[in-house]
Amino acid sequence: MQTRLVPNRSILVLDGPDTIALLERLVTNNTGNWQPGEARYGALLTPQGKVIADFVAHRIDTGALLDVATNAVGDLSKRLKMFRLRAKVEIDVDGKLAAAITDDGVPDPRSAALPQHRIVEAGSVPEMSQAEWDAIRIPAGVAEWGSDFVGAEVFPWEINMDRQGGVDLKKGCFVGQEVVSRTHRRGKLRKRTVVIEGKNLQSGQEVTAGVPVGEITSATDTHALARLRTDRLAKALQAGETLSVDGQPVQHIKTDWLEEELAASLGDGTESLA
Repeated sequence: MQTRLVPNRSILVLDGPDTIALLERLVTNNTGNWQPGEARYGALLTPQGKVIADFVAHRIDTGALLDVATNAVGDLSKRLKMFRLRAKVEIDVDGKLAAAITDDGVPDPRSAALPQHRIVEAGSVPEMSQAEWDAIRIPAGVAEWGSDFVGAEVFPWEINMDRQGGVDLKKGCFVGQEVVSRTHRRGKLRKRTVVIEGKNLQSGQEVTAGVPVGEITSATDTHALARLRTDRLAKALQAGETLSVDGQPVQHIKTDWLEEELAASLGDGTESLA
């Protein structure tokens, strides 16, 4: 695979001896046993548990490099600096660095279906178009800031962060943890990002199954990410309704965890949702 820059991404550099301790008390993933060169997925949340910005973080010897949506990196930087207090951490956007997909990087922590990930010099390799990147990430089920959600709009589970290794519910603390942990304990995860397959799919289209169940947030011609009400979807599928967009039938891509959650929302994990 040719190394290519991922569009609309910026690199936030956290450098200093207190970097890991700062991230440990703020962000959704844990920083324990995080080795230099390893990438982890995480986010900073509001106190109410909504995602301000998600990121792929690469551990370096002196801190971490965070691959963040360009339109979110300024707010993330500002908030991390606010929380820094007396911690010995320098926080700055480095315009000389960029995120890339490659065949000689590290596994992308969000999905095994994504190419390997690497931080490179900006301008050192060609940049792919947004359409090219969408054709990779959308079938892999990976939501993206700016396309599928914006700051303080969604909870982590609504973009499947908990299913993509981005939330550690056993951590001692992080901003917004109380809301996230309580919702998971009670099993009240009403919305999920689901991959659907069809024809002529477009962002903003309503997804129905007898009743409205959600909306497409980003799309290629044949695949889309849609944020759906799983309780409505489960009841509709149980009743034999067909999932459709603009009057045309579509299929949701099944995963074991999604089928389990759909079944559980009906109150009987043994019911078939085929």
